[in-house]
Amino acid sequence: QVQLVESGGGLVQPGGSLRLACAASGRPLSMYGMGWFRQAPGKKREFVAVMTWNVYTTYADSVKGRFTISRDNAKNTVYLQMNSLKPEDTAVYYCAATTDRYSAPLRESDYAYWGQGTQVTVSS
Repeated sequence: QVQLVESGGGLVQPGGSLRLACAASGRPLSMYGMGWFRQAPGKKREFVAVMTWNVYTTYADSVKGRFTISRDNAKNTVYLQMNSLKPEDTAVYYCAATTDRYSAPLRESDYAYWGQGTQVTVSS
């Protein structure tokens, strides 16, 4: 079983950048596909990005070209670099791990392990 802890959230102005980190313990991240999801107030949690074990990536249309998912297996950490942030990016961001490490799943139900989330607020 893997444990996930997110960090790096905070308050940023529109147009700014943040980098979220998701540190894993218990198992090597290379065993999993890793995803990022987010949940805005009053909305359902939604898919943001996913990376397979062999670094194939998929992004939600709303973040494509602005967000980048990456992983450092040596540090057992996955990152989400967020640029050109918009107020509509405000949400709690969660990282998640799936044992389906090949197919880059987009659904919450495909992920067995979740972090506690980190708040990102984009506001002037």
